[in-house]
Amino acid sequence: MSAASATGPQVVLVGPMGVGKSTVGELLAERLGTEFRDTDADIVAAEGREISDIFIQDGEEHFRDLERSAVRAALTGHRGVLALGGGAVLDASTRRLLGGHAVVYLSMEVDEAVKRTGLNVARPLLAVNPRRQWRELMDARRPLYAEVARAVVATDSRDPEDVARAVLDALELKQA
Repeated sequence: MSAASATGPQVVLVGPMGVGKSTVGELLAERLGTEFRDTDADIVAAEGREISDIFIQDGEEHFRDLERSAVRAALTGHRGVLALGGGAVLDASTRRLLGGHAVVYLSMEVDEAVKRTGLNVARPLLAVNPRRQWRELMDARRPLYAEVARAVVATDSRDPEDVARAVLDALELKQA
């Protein structure tokens, strides 16, 4: 079985907010000699406003609709490295679409999340009691990340370069 599906991205990164999907994704794309794409960035560009503003102004359900469409478009139209928003796996149709793709779940624990993001209010789902909310989000999402992933790479106490190497190794991909 090849590391990537016959059509679609070579690598798809999933995991919680702040885990480093964009940073690691850019490094992977560089090493694989391909392009990087982030569905959250696609949504921001299409909407002309930040994700936190979409949540506040239109609600989470509207954002999830935008996210579902962005993921579908990227999975069919992008051949490089793709990073999905932290909640993209909540949608059952998205999880089905990820079947057959080389999906890597980048994981981290709450202490690492605090170090990396401060669990700040710019994260709309973590506005009140961020540590508890992060744990609750992860309790709900961790099994979904694992369900779609071909490999899991822990990012705790690792620099992005090391994580990128671990992803390449896990998928048995060679650098360009």
